[in-house]
Amino acid sequence: MKFILGTKGKMTTVYTAEGMAFAATVINATPNIVTQIKTPEKEGYTAVQVGAGDTKEGRVNKAQFGHAKGKALKHFRELRPRLPAGRRALDGGKVDATFPEVGTTVDVSTFAVGDTVTVSAISKGKGFQGVVKRHGFHGGPRSHGQKHSERSPGSIGGGGGRAGGRVAKGMRMAGRMGSDRVSVRNLKVLQVLPETNELLISGAVPGRKGTLVEIRG
Repeated sequence: MKFILGTKGKMTTVYTAEGMAFAATVINATPNIVTQIKTPEKEGYTAVQVGAGDTKEGRVNKAQFGHAKGKALKHFRELRPRLPAGRRALDGGKVDATFPEVGTTVDVSTFAVGDTVTVSAISKGKGFQGVVKRHGFHGGPRSHGQKHSERSPGSIGGGGGRAGGRVAKGMRMAGRMGSDRVSVRNLKVLQVLPETNELLISGAVPGRKGTLVEIRG
């Protein structure tokens, strides 16, 4: 299992030797430290915990400082190996996986050009949005006789008609948009730059610049 934590950087274009152009996202991934291995015998599941990002020692409490073996780390994340289809219901999510030992440093050289990865992060928060932006509604007609209906959601039920006079569960309406954990699968590693601790990954990944991202191979 390949994994690393990093922060989202800018987007750029990567050209191959054949002249093809790919949109790419730059991931700044400073070396991570394996801080704990979780096993089915002790914790009930299989996972690896990694720490990343240096910070001031005064910003880390004593428990975290001791857990990281005397290092002031900013972020901690657990990464679980991906289960084959049908395995989760059969064995409760337990899976055999090989992880580095606690204290091992993981850097971008773990990955190679052409690897397929899954990137997870928190998407951009957009606040309270209407149905046109949030769900792609077309809005009301702009013909004569219509007033203030350009971006309205239309009927939501009620009145004894649809759903018996109530609003059906799951009705698409206005509300908070963004700030959700999003995972994008089947992205390709286009370049690995160990000298600058950067990965160039095809396509766009969730979040804004500086967002913490998890990369799993």
